[in-house]
Amino acid sequence: MALSPAESNFMGLIKQENIRNIAIIAHVDHGKTTLVDQLFRQSGTFRDNQIIAERVMDSIDLERERGITIASKNGSFTYKGVWVNIIDTPGHADFGGQVERVLGMADGALLLVDAQEGPMPQTYFVLKKALARHLPIIVVINKIDKKAARPDWTINQVFDLFVKLGAPDEILDFPVIYASAKDGFASDEPVKEGTSMEPLYEKIISHIPPPKGSPDAPLQMYVSSIDYSPYLGRLGIGKITGGCLNINKDIVVARRDGSMVPARITKLYRFEGNQKVPIEEAGVGEIVAVAGMEEVTVGVTYTDPENPCPLPPVVIDPPTLSMNFIPNGSPFAGREGKFVTSRHLKDRLYRETLSDVALVVEEMPDSPGFKVSGRGELHLSILIERMRREGYEFQVTRPQVIMKMEGEKMLEPYEELIIDVDKQYMGTVIEKLGSRKGRMMEMVQGESIMTRLVFKIPTRGLLGFRSEFMTDTKGMGVMNYIFSGYGEYAGDMKNRRNGAIVVLENCTTVAYALFHLQDRGRLFMGPGVDVYKGQIIGEHSRDNDIVVNPGKGKKLTNIRAAGCDENVVLTPPTEMSLEDYIAFINDDEFVEVTPQSIRLRKRDPIIKGKVASSD
Repeated sequence: MALSPAESNFMGLIKQENIRNIAIIAHVDHGKTTLVDQLFRQSGTFRDNQIIAERVMDSIDLERERGITIASKNGSFTYKGVWVNIIDTPGHADFGGQVERVLGMADGALLLVDAQEGPMPQTYFVLKKALARHLPIIVVINKIDKKAARPDWTINQVFDLFVKLGAPDEILDFPVIYASAKDGFASDEPVKEGTSMEPLYEKIISHIPPPKGSPDAPLQMYVSSIDYSPYLGRLGIGKITGGCLNINKDIVVARRDGSMVPARITKLYRFEGNQKVPIEEAGVGEIVAVAGMEEVTVGVTYTDPENPCPLPPVVIDPPTLSMNFIPNGSPFAGREGKFVTSRHLKDRLYRETLSDVALVVEEMPDSPGFKVSGRGELHLSILIERMRREGYEFQVTRPQVIMKMEGEKMLEPYEELIIDVDKQYMGTVIEKLGSRKGRMMEMVQGESIMTRLVFKIPTRGLLGFRSEFMTDTKGMGVMNYIFSGYGEYAGDMKNRRNGAIVVLENCTTVAYALFHLQDRGRLFMGPGVDVYKGQIIGEHSRDNDIVVNPGKGKKLTNIRAAGCDENVVLTPPTEMSLEDYIAFINDDEFVEVTPQSIRLRKRDPIIKGKVASSD
């Protein structure tokens, strides 16, 4: 019988043997957040009459909009007197910096795999980190209710993946649970449809060990993530690995540079369901949120002032991609944003590094602005979108991969790209990837019309490829990639084959002018839009830039014509996302980002109807 947190009387210390800390590992869209919903619901975490939104762990607006987990979060439920802490990990490799640090809170992991697709590349990254920590794994084959489900093949693929990642023998003998998170059941057999999640609850309690550590040892708590309270400021979240914590306890904070700072615990929280609940004390193995130090950052250790025992900081993989964040210098600068200066940018970016250890921010030496380095396009574009929604106005440059020198040899980052595509589009995809320096490593013909292609490709080659790929495959292709390592520089690569349609002077676009321009390329906006000199309003059909006047109206006279006027019919403009804009620009162009608009502009001025070159 499942017990709710209210009924289980866990307000004091929880016995160490009654705690389970599990991380959930899954590829994007394999049903991780839906599975967590079911674990909460069926454990009695919520009242029967309580209205709960779907995907309760996706608390950020961008997560709900995109259907992906961006930030790691904590929650818990109880089952048969056992307190189970859940650590929700992002499924995308671009947010791997969070995964590396939060796995330190886990004593085991659930590996969630789609019964049809099998393990995907972005699962490799998180699983590799979990295996490096020798965490016991429970494999959950999800979406078993699919018509195209192939559980036996999926298990074989998972086993091969474990072997490929060098899993020890005791972890290779992993238990398997078959589930349908959408329908709310789990089973020990693929052909047997269950009625509840009980087999998964039982497996978690029996297979995942309780946390290690001594309650009599000096205090040790590694801060793995950061939360914020408008009343208490920054909260450090982590697992207690030694000693105990209670309110008003004097501690020292061991920073990453080795210095010690005294502090006092002012508030202590435990995670119940997806909420934080205040408590008086917490013991070994518990995952808690602690208030008491405003400048807390990820990677510090809370420890005993009399016998400090700091834990070694987690080693984070270096960033592979960088962009320049520059104060907006367009003619429309300051119209729409609340925070527009270089100082505003600096404060916001350095504040982000306190909670995101995979992000690196450096001031540009020769001009105002900042070089921001991260794990990939998505990592940086999510940061840009969040800043935009907070009221920041700025412009960004084209992403650049971070090269390395090994002796006299230049190395660049490579990705392993896995594509599932219909046979009829396979030739086009292979040709496009070949021009982007991609090398095919494997081709697997599936049982259906889909073929799986595996490429090794420079990170530069993937910039802007997704939108092109979706157009070529009529939206029917699936592509996933993961960082493979550094390899030899592949040579020069052209980003965009076509030129841009650039505005000659400040004006408002009119339908008559756009009608005569649409044959010269694809347009990004319709009539009635204010534009400025140097703004990009479309993509030219040829490889050169053209400067146009989209505000030019039809000349009117008092002479009547016998014929009728030409009917103005406009093709709908191409709608592009922030990621599409970032992928579109060349080195001499900016993406201008404001709370209300996203625009493209040329870096160099327009002189005598042509784009001046600063080269």
